[in-house]
Amino acid sequence: MAIKIELRQIVHAITSAVELVGVDDVQHARRVSIMAVECAKQLGWNNEEISTLYDASLLHDCGVSNTHTRENLVKEMNWVGSNAHCEKGYALLKDYLPLSHLAPILRYHHTPWNELQEIDLPHEIALFANLIYLVDRVDITAAHYSGNSLMQSVEDIRNLFAQHRGTLFAPELLDAFMAASRSEAFWYLIEPDSIPLYLSEMNISSVKCLVGLNEIKGFARIIAAIVDAKSHYTTDHSLGVGRLTRFLAEKVGITGEHLDLLEISALLHDIGKLRIPDELLESTAKLSDSERTQMKKHSFTTFQILKILDGVGDMALWAAQHHESLNGNGYPFRNLGEKIPLESRIIKVADVYQALAQNRPYRKSLPQEEIMTILLSMQANNEIDPEIVSTIAQNLDECHRIAYC
Repeated sequence: MAIKIELRQIVHAITSAVELVGVDDVQHARRVSIMAVECAKQLGWNNEEISTLYDASLLHDCGVSNTHTRENLVKEMNWVGSNAHCEKGYALLKDYLPLSHLAPILRYHHTPWNELQEIDLPHEIALFANLIYLVDRVDITAAHYSGNSLMQSVEDIRNLFAQHRGTLFAPELLDAFMAASRSEAFWYLIEPDSIPLYLSEMNISSVKCLVGLNEIKGFARIIAAIVDAKSHYTTDHSLGVGRLTRFLAEKVGITGEHLDLLEISALLHDIGKLRIPDELLESTAKLSDSERTQMKKHSFTTFQILKILDGVGDMALWAAQHHESLNGNGYPFRNLGEKIPLESRIIKVADVYQALAQNRPYRKSLPQEEIMTILLSMQANNEIDPEIVSTIAQNLDECHRIAYC
């Protein structure tokens, strides 16, 4: 039976990954989507329009990979360079057919209304983009308050945004926001306890769209690009691990859809690193115990995100166990020996090889002979699978080319 998953699960997986970059706040995109939908209902938009707006709202910040950009997003109403992440989001989605219709919306979701009027853009796209811009900025403003403090400040927030009618925001969209946000319920909906039910109801009411293996692989490449953009030291790391994993897996006899799913798992193995602060990933100093604990959590975070996807077997577990060791001293599950599946063993070796072949903040890339020496030492310590190490040794030149190019 051909593997298929629901497109909305992909949307939520990307959203969950990107929101990790917020480090502390992992609900921003969800709050934006809720407020956008409530404004769209006020405007009388139809179900198809609302569904498009909802997906675009969830994905609007998919061009954000680093915490520096996130910090600007949460501190400023508008700033020079704010469109850089919009262009990145556009580039990520424009060639991914299931979500390509959202790409122009993402491209302009930080463009003021008076500037949008000068761009040759379908009016519907301009409205989608500007509505997301409006509620995105509302959420950032509201985030400075909490609980009763927010409810006591609602009129101040509404009055602040009313000043930008016709300049930053389209008059009809600002008016819809003013009408929708007059009720307490509008603000209660974006409280943490209310968000899961709202999103669940949106998912239940939406038209289901199933995508196949090629589209799942395309999704994995989007995630890999987001993760690898986290630091210039990790450029193409996930893609390299994906390529090398597939090569090694074929050599040990894995074929068909199983092989494709393993490659996808390898592409997704480092999603959890999006939660790691930039300065920690790029540190040249020896990590403290608390920093090492923070770093090690990324593989379990990867597991939590990939569990969102139904129908892809043990892919989440394969990815999450790429730091397990045969001797039981790995993480996050501390599995031992045969409890670690072959798929995870392959990803681990591919991950180690590719990382050693790249420049990192604390060292230069290593030549293939030195990498092989390290792998053999890890094998002797019962950390990695001897069969996979042997496969690397027998194909060393090709493995280095695949990992490094």
